[in-house]
Amino acid sequence: MNWFQRFYADIAQSQLSHWLEVLPKQLREWEEQSRHSEFRHWQRILSQLPEINTQQLDLKNSVSIGASGEVDYGTQKAIEGLLQKFHPWRKGPYFVHGVHLDTEWRSDWKWQRLLPHISPLKNRFVLDVGCGSGYHMWRMLGEDAWRVVGIDPSELFLIQFQAIKHFVKGGRENLPIDLLPLGIEQLPALNAFDTVFSMGVLYHRKSPIEHLEQLRNQLKTGGELVLETLVIDGDQNAVLVPQDRYAQMRNVWFLPSAEALKLWVSRCGFKDIKVVDIDTTSTDEQRTTAWMRNDSLADFLDPKDPTKTVEGYPAPKRAVLIATAG
Repeated sequence: MNWFQRFYADIAQSQLSHWLEVLPKQLREWEEQSRHSEFRHWQRILSQLPEINTQQLDLKNSVSIGASGEVDYGTQKAIEGLLQKFHPWRKGPYFVHGVHLDTEWRSDWKWQRLLPHISPLKNRFVLDVGCGSGYHMWRMLGEDAWRVVGIDPSELFLIQFQAIKHFVKGGRENLPIDLLPLGIEQLPALNAFDTVFSMGVLYHRKSPIEHLEQLRNQLKTGGELVLETLVIDGDQNAVLVPQDRYAQMRNVWFLPSAEALKLWVSRCGFKDIKVVDIDTTSTDEQRTTAWMRNDSLADFLDPKDPTKTVEGYPAPKRAVLIATAG
């Protein structure tokens, strides 16, 4: 596998050069572990994707790859059938040579909500923590980020990212975008990024303060944190700790109020802290589709009272917070 070799070369002369002290060893160890998993099967499917010299690409307004007529109907159906083998597709949507990957999440809606509030990404060095299949990474590149690095330990998300990159790359060399199969706890204090995104991660962490400190350690002084997480209503002291599951998820630990979240971020050395958006997640934004056929938000809400989860907790509400690393 040579997905990471170009990345090593690219960062060798950059502010990330010290990462090379540990990164190659970490990824070699990951490759050894992945040899005994479904990942190898997915790699074989990935190798069957047709080679296409993609002429048209829009990452600014969507993730839309290919113009009408660039592939014939048979090739289009082959692309659809192969990409379906990487089910479930959770973050998107993607448009690939006439194939609409109608993912579980309308991640473009979240992007539209936060984009007006963040610093322009043009020429910035960007890290996306818990990036999933990389949808928002492509949108960051569409905003002319200098380089986008995503980290997520999921093997399926890495394969999905590489599948999209395969088609984006058609006719293009050295795209400045990479997804590494790592968790943030594996990163040293790089202090190198202009912008760090953490979206949909904080509530999955047993120690949210530790996660915020890890995010701070990736930013340059004066860099920008873009944090999106589940919140509840309440004052500075309000925090929900689910007894067992939250919206059928076992790995949800802390849901603070927006005011409590601001306090946590402040205690971790950030300044200029602003909550720029609070939005209740709708069943139009997160739902079951042909590309994600498992249960989704509608199945996790109380059928008699959709303002509550099936466990009786407040239904999912998400806040976007922007802060500056002090």
